Amino acid sequence: MRYQRLLVPALALLLVVVLGGTASAQGDEVTRGPTFAARALQALLDGVQFGVIIAITAVGLSLVFGTIHLINFAHGELVTIGATSAFFLNVTPSGPTWHLIPAALAAVAFGAVLGGAVERGIWRPLWARGTGLINLFIVTIGLSLLLRHAVLVLYGARPGSYAQYDIQRAIDLGPVGITPRDLTVTVLAVLALLGVAALLQKTRIGTAIRAVSVNRDLAEASGIDVQRVVLVVWMLGGGLAALGGVFFGLVEVVNWDMGFKLLLLMFAGIILGGLGSAYGAMVGSLVIGIVAQISTLWFPTDLQYAWALLMLIVVLLVRPQGILGRRERVG
Repeated sequence: MRYQRLLVPALALLLVVVLGGTASAQGDEVTRGPTFAARALQALLDGVQFGVIIAITAVGLSLVFGTIHLINFAHGELVTIGATSAFFLNVTPSGPTWHLIPAALAAVAFGAVLGGAVERGIWRPLWARGTGLINLFIVTIGLSLLLRHAVLVLYGARPGSYAQYDIQRAIDLGPVGITPRDLTVTVLAVLALLGVAALLQKTRIGTAIRAVSVNRDLAEASGIDVQRVVLVVWMLGGGLAALGGVFFGLVEVVNWDMGFKLLLLMFAGIILGGLGSAYGAMVGSLVIGIVAQISTLWFPTDLQYAWALLMLIVVLLVRPQGILGRRERVG
């Protein structure tokens, strides 16, 4: 029902109302500095930025689950590989030292190719042998460990930053501020999500992806090349993951395990929005990002992911199918 879609914003508003008194009492002790309302607006803006980055990385993961029902634990490493590939092209003295923009485009292309290669070289042969989903799930964990530690060996454990757009002065937008870099990342992330939505709704391959997600056997019986659709989904997911990795490395730092740290939030966004729904992944990830940043108004930054996951638990207790998911009967 329509009112159920407003559940998460209502819970977030309730959280603000209940805990606002505590924050106000703390604010009375501070004679100087931004007001609580200004800090709340800034946290909301930061949450939107964080949420759209999570959404970019989560959409491909959601599409993979929707088409082949595989929970891919190695998806986070595609995020890391995208960020570190751009770093190698942009910063490493032994590399070509490209500008960040062409380096990012090359990283996205590499992520798409890697996603397609993993599908053709690993998952398709395993599917052809009749490997069960549990076994495939275990393979994704092993692949995740392999790729993560390969990145550790090649990239190293020291965090790094891109050569361009590192230190910028924030633009004041009334009570909030945002750097041109962060504003550009947010706008580009939103445009990328709109592009994915347009691809799913306005193109033949998008229609085929939605058909396979709804009923794989019926889609195949109607003449859709399911294997081609699955390959496109893996390439799309790999490219989006790499793009999200570049964005996350740009606003934070590039690290060898950055994708693994985002993986739990990706799963939270997908489950919160509705398993297998690309639009649900977008909405759920945005909610997770906003809750994570809003929580820092009252609690330590180290706990922001925990409160985002608590929001996931609360919503699933009320609406187990997620925000945009459909209730299904089991058995």
